[in-house]
Amino acid sequence: MVLFKTHYYGGIKKYQWPTIPLELHGIIYNIENEPMHIKIGESVDDPIFTITDLLPHLSAKQDNKKIMDAIAGEDLNVLIGNIPIEDKIGSFKENILNILKEKYNIDENAFLSAELEFVPAFPARSLGFDESMVAGYGQDDKSCVYTSLQAFLEIESPEVTSIAIFVDKEEIGSMGNTGMSSEVFDLFITELLEKRGELTPNALLKTFYHSNMLSADVGAGFDPNYKYAYDEMNTSQLGYGIEINKYTGSGGKKGASDANAEYIHSVTTLFKDNDISYQVSELGRIDLGGGGTIAFILANKGINVLDCGIPVLSMHSPYEVASKYDIYSAYKAYKVFFNHTFPSKK
Repeated sequence: MVLFKTHYYGGIKKYQWPTIPLELHGIIYNIENEPMHIKIGESVDDPIFTITDLLPHLSAKQDNKKIMDAIAGEDLNVLIGNIPIEDKIGSFKENILNILKEKYNIDENAFLSAELEFVPAFPARSLGFDESMVAGYGQDDKSCVYTSLQAFLEIESPEVTSIAIFVDKEEIGSMGNTGMSSEVFDLFITELLEKRGELTPNALLKTFYHSNMLSADVGAGFDPNYKYAYDEMNTSQLGYGIEINKYTGSGGKKGASDANAEYIHSVTTLFKDNDISYQVSELGRIDLGGGGTIAFILANKGINVLDCGIPVLSMHSPYEVASKYDIYSAYKAYKVFFNHTFPSKK
């Protein structure tokens, strides 16, 4: 057999990933050194891939391990082929390389610089007899990206500059030149100030200080199957609207951005005035775990920031669940936010 080695991204439960269909996406350079956008497995005519698991008849040793140790990161190898060249021993890999060259004009060296991801080959579907929910891979944070982008594209005539930022690497610390911790966003705002002839000393810091932001990231919707993980008095429910988190972090709000009362009041008043359903939540029981968003990075620049997103079930799993009503509420919330002018700070 021929397998791809992988390295998982962000916080996942590794046992959820074997025995499901996988697609391959990413960028790789062909033999002519031209970039190619790979998308294999999404079409019904494409092959798919998978990670194998032990049959129950032989898994006694695996069954006795802790659930997070049952599948090791080194075991998440993706099966990609099984035919040798003319029954030649040891030529399985050679056959796959020949197929890649003939079909995609790719050689083995191309993988040295490629950026490829295996993701679940599950189409998004309506969930439930009432079709009230969406089940699909990657709703953290595709659901927030889609709703905020759609709202941004429908901005009417705002009195102030409106910006939508889409950054990656949030799940591993927001590092790198495409993460929120980079200074690329600062450069972008500096360019805007320069074009307006407003690049005076401290202009960038003053711009951030007078800015207001919603950090669009999903939250943990209450799951009755796992009541012990939630504080039911302080958690979001599916179907009750967009979720607001004053703070995230863990334990004593460690690693969190903590929005001030004045800004929260202005945002919730805006939602009330525009008939937008919202709910205030925390990310599970205080001492059980926790998590964060990019909010603290922008807050450190002096921006008013409030975490505001869509509650989901089965977060970070291959098949997440969200309410259609919550998704629509998020779109409405982001739209009125983009079109609203907040009072300037003193």
